[in-house]
Amino acid sequence: MSTKGLTGAKKAAILLISLGPDYSAQVMKHLKEEEIEQLTLEIAGLRKVEPELRQVIMDEFYQMGVAQNYISQGGVEYAKEILEKALGNQKALEILNRLTSTLQVRPFDAIRKTDPSQLLNFLQGENSQTIALIMAYLRPEQAAIIVAALPPDRQADVARRMALMDRTSPEIIREVEKVLEQKLSSLMTEGFAAAGGVDTVVGVLNSVDRGTERSILETLEIEDPELVEEIRKRMLVFEDIVSLDDRSVQRVLRDIDLSQDLPLALKSASDEVKEKVFKNLSSRARENIQDDMAYLGPVRLSSVEEAQQKIVNTIRRLEEEGEIILARGGGDEIIV
Repeated sequence: MSTKGLTGAKKAAILLISLGPDYSAQVMKHLKEEEIEQLTLEIAGLRKVEPELRQVIMDEFYQMGVAQNYISQGGVEYAKEILEKALGNQKALEILNRLTSTLQVRPFDAIRKTDPSQLLNFLQGENSQTIALIMAYLRPEQAAIIVAALPPDRQADVARRMALMDRTSPEIIREVEKVLEQKLSSLMTEGFAAAGGVDTVVGVLNSVDRGTERSILETLEIEDPELVEEIRKRMLVFEDIVSLDDRSVQRVLRDIDLSQDLPLALKSASDEVKEKVFKNLSSRARENIQDDMAYLGPVRLSSVEEAQQKIVNTIRRLEEEGEIILARGGGDEIIV
């Protein structure tokens, strides 16, 4: 039985049905809200799935998983060689084409294996847009080393271009790769390759030292304050409270509403977050908050997120004031 004509979403829905409710629930935990909504609608619209179709979809999923494992072990060419021996040329090519389109086998693989200090020599003479494109494909810690070495005015310019970058034409990527590597990638994804964006900038800023981060954000804020606010929101999330030392957690707890915001914020928190908070409260305060959480009953996700954001804002303010210290990449060592 062929799956031709079935959308990716419908295949995914059939796969989840085949896995059963327990495994499907585990999968959905890792999906975005809009993806969950789309899959839920697809599942709801499926009245009956033939056993033969289920098996075909399960086999296809297994083959793609095996192919992705081969790619992670030895690259696309290694995966292609193994799959051709196991399944034949046509089937191997079909799986790899589907996989690269779905999972975005990323360009600049050779560059990601290059020492950042050496790569910096190549980039010194490039324009900011080219640097932003390349950094969008690097690991955050690699990009952090490069952006920290750039002049302050270029740091902000590159960061802004990365944040505003959405999709880049494969032809442009090929040209940049050709200049830097002198060879073309063997497989490129069809359509457009997604890279850059605010999350990429956040990853870089989380890896640079505090001084570089502050310099970039202060310069960017003059040009685009809304972008800076969006970056700052994503740089610190409520769950990051576990990375604070106990003294810092206690300092944060003194400045937040323990009767309303904290019980609400902890409603959907992980056990690790709850344990971190509770260990830094008195026995009486801990019992009161646990009682408040029990009395809350069902609450809106937006209300929980609002309470968590208030606490995040408090953490950010206390760090700016020097009251607490958040772990950063690079920078100075902490003297106790």
